[in-house]
Amino acid sequence: MEIRVLKYFLAVAREGSITGAANSLHLTQPTLTRQIQDLEKELGQKLFIRGKYKVTLTSEGMILRKRAQEIIDMVEKTEEEFQSISDTVSGDIYIGGGETDSMKYIAEIIKEIQDEYPAIKFHIHSGNAEDVIEKLDRGLLDFGALIQPIDLSKYDNIRLPDNDVWGVIMRKDSPLAQKENITLDDLCGIPLIASRQMTPKYSRDSGFLDWFGEKYNELNITATYNLVYNATVLVKAGVGVAITLDKLADTSLESNLCFRPLSPKLESGLDIVWKKYQVFTPAAKVFLDKLNKSFQT
Repeated sequence: MEIRVLKYFLAVAREGSITGAANSLHLTQPTLTRQIQDLEKELGQKLFIRGKYKVTLTSEGMILRKRAQEIIDMVEKTEEEFQSISDTVSGDIYIGGGETDSMKYIAEIIKEIQDEYPAIKFHIHSGNAEDVIEKLDRGLLDFGALIQPIDLSKYDNIRLPDNDVWGVIMRKDSPLAQKENITLDDLCGIPLIASRQMTPKYSRDSGFLDWFGEKYNELNITATYNLVYNATVLVKAGVGVAITLDKLADTSLESNLCFRPLSPKLESGLDIVWKKYQVFTPAAKVFLDKLNKSFQT
């Protein structure tokens, strides 16, 4: 498979039309059709279902679309890395992370680097730990900002200062809003919107679920989320209350939401991680040096 042909395939998948893709690629329709047919022969699979007005991906085509995009992303990232190797420090740094107030420390370092090295560009990917780890392991991210608890055995890491406090986001008209703290007994029996961070799949071996103990199975988890904004939309609609970190949702006087911390207190730290034995670009090395200078003791 050639990179050029994979780009052709992705264009057809994106446009849903051979004609539209050919126009966007500045190719003739017969040329593009032949390239796609040759790709299907090479793989031994039909990639598109050809309809009267559009083409749609087969199940095999959907698999290839995911892999092809990963391959193209990796090729482009590799090209950027080699272009950045010059006397002037430049290039792109890719950072993935979850939503947490501790990201302010990363923002401060980014601002400092931009002031010193204006040719360095940053690309931030927001996602939960599962999303970030997958991209990190595939080499699509240079660094990940992972909210604890998480298994760090495969990575080098730097722990950022401060911990984030877990609690409950609820509507101000909720009976729980009258309490200063929320206990485990308060949570039992009411509809909960839970971070995927607190599900057994992600936290079984971390000790995170120890806070809930045997009562975890009594919780009425009606929905889960990976980023907080959509969880707050569900809370506003009355779907339930959301277990989340503090300082991520608007709980100002003008908002109809409020936050109450869990009791006993439950906190999570934030680690900046990267793959062990990773070879850094000059730009990524600048970022790592700044991290070490700011946070390593």
